[in-house]
Amino acid sequence: MRILLASQSPRRKELLAALGYNFETVNIDCKEIYPTTLAVEKIPAYLAELKARTYTALQENEVLITADTIVVDQNEVLGKPGDKAEAVKMLQKLSGKSHQVITAVSISLNGECFTQTDIAEVEMENISEEEIDYYIQHFKPLDKAGAYGIQEWLGMAKIKRIKGNFYTIVGLPTHLVYEGLKKLGL
Repeated sequence: MRILLASQSPRRKELLAALGYNFETVNIDCKEIYPTTLAVEKIPAYLAELKARTYTALQENEVLITADTIVVDQNEVLGKPGDKAEAVKMLQKLSGKSHQVITAVSISLNGECFTQTDIAEVEMENISEEEIDYYIQHFKPLDKAGAYGIQEWLGMAKIKRIKGNFYTIVGLPTHLVYEGLKKLGL
């Protein structure tokens, strides 16, 4: 069976490889738009399944993995920032308080799609303006939900505690991927 990862995220690629799977990456051109009436905890599953349905080239005996991650601050979804100014605003919002990171993963095979969601809570220390500037200058927050990567400097220096799975926060709940692929005999 061939495993296809529908993601250009270097973090997701690294995590799936670290689990020991051989896979290929595929591109999905999908507008990540969800109904505004959708409860925030359901958004990642909706988007992961949307990506899975958008990929129409899946063959028999091919497994497609899609995922989506959002950061939620007081019921407000913080996606990927559009520019540096938006990244600064997001990090200022997250500074000194807790937020949720919600990641869903869909595994598709032979016309069926199985989706699971995991939620982690992250508590940040206060982040000064200088620290925000340093992070934005030295790292790439524009490709990350909530404008930060927990595996980078900000996560190492300013995360007070997490409740939940670390890899869910990185962007791929590896425990769910492993169990899902194991059920398929992989």
